[in-house]
Amino acid sequence: MNVLKEVLKHQVYPAMGCTEPVSVALCGAYAAQLLGQAPAKAVFRLDPGTYKNGCGVRIPNTDGEKGNLLAAAMGLLIARPDLQMEILSGADKELVARAKELVAQGKVRLEVAPEKHCFYIEASVEGANGAKAACVIEGSHTEVVYLAKDGRTLKDTRKKEEKTACCAFKDALKKATLADLIAWAEAADADDLAYIKKGVEMNLKAAEMGQALQKVGFYIKELVRKKLLQMDLISSTKILTACAADARMDGQSVPVMSSGESGNQGVVTILVPWKVGKEMEVPEETILKSIALSHLLNGYVKVFTGELAPICGCAIAAGVGATAAIVYQQRGGNIPAITLAINNIISDIGGMLCDGAKSGCALKVVSSTDAAIRAAFMGMHDYGITEVEGFVGRSAEETIQNLGSISTVGMSAVDPMIVDIMQEKTANK
Repeated sequence: MNVLKEVLKHQVYPAMGCTEPVSVALCGAYAAQLLGQAPAKAVFRLDPGTYKNGCGVRIPNTDGEKGNLLAAAMGLLIARPDLQMEILSGADKELVARAKELVAQGKVRLEVAPEKHCFYIEASVEGANGAKAACVIEGSHTEVVYLAKDGRTLKDTRKKEEKTACCAFKDALKKATLADLIAWAEAADADDLAYIKKGVEMNLKAAEMGQALQKVGFYIKELVRKKLLQMDLISSTKILTACAADARMDGQSVPVMSSGESGNQGVVTILVPWKVGKEMEVPEETILKSIALSHLLNGYVKVFTGELAPICGCAIAAGVGATAAIVYQQRGGNIPAITLAINNIISDIGGMLCDGAKSGCALKVVSSTDAAIRAAFMGMHDYGITEVEGFVGRSAEETIQNLGSISTVGMSAVDPMIVDIMQEKTANK
């Protein structure tokens, strides 16, 4: 198995809008297509992380409307799962109005599935004549594991022994070493590099669109204009990534190339090493291979922390990928230097909480960008946090695994608490 190709196939793809509500819409589209008629009512069940991530983020093509519920209704009406993670590109004002009506009439409902501890979306729909259909997406934003119509099962790959390709490459990632990840990145072929370059171009376009918004990127530029910051490599990279995240979280109708199935993670994973590499006059092929390493490391971190962790993936998982990529550009596959950079960034921002996708994610993207460049600079000069401090391990792998234990075990009550707060705020509106 070529793990890089599997990562690029399953975790690095174009997505318009925050990937959690988009996946909710996709699940609804599968169920509605199976139903073969306009749904009269629907119930969606989401794991706490998916509920959290889609609760307060703007939805593309809706003039600023927010949340999983509207995305679910839109997916039901679009009913085109072939659009995959760009499904919301199929919306217009008339469709959005119809979706809002479904929501207002209580015909589409959301429930939290607290027993689900991995990525999980279930859509159960019913037509006016009593016909029924269901879809379950689990483990990955696009991985359909169950389809049924009128009580007849059409697909069911939920059993452990029936592992999908998605599960197989994650198993390979989990067993990998840093040396393996570097070797896989260096073996990237022309097709891989062309696809990675496509991601760069997409995310640069999103950043350009975000320049027009008076959001986080704008205010960093204002700090430069007022001479409170210098316009240097770090500031310009922070502005670039902030603007791309601003555009996404504002619901602009522009796709980005994701990483680890997250658009904001794609922004950090791709644009930070690209901008730094270009400014430092690194050969383009080396930059693209460094981004391959960034994608691999982002996926590697997430197999330990979880798909939707209590900690911020765009800051930490993507930041780990970006900082390693920068060191790789300057010192190649120097494992001690890359290890120090990874230890540095995890020591720095490893505890940053994820409280769902929203405009504030751009702030975390900025923190990740800053920390990734700083951690890389220290690592490539052989300085960094070692195993004598805190939860840092004897290797990069061990540090990441320790972070995973903290995220999945030590912080297991964080997501339920955040979801409770979100639901209480919604109920009090």
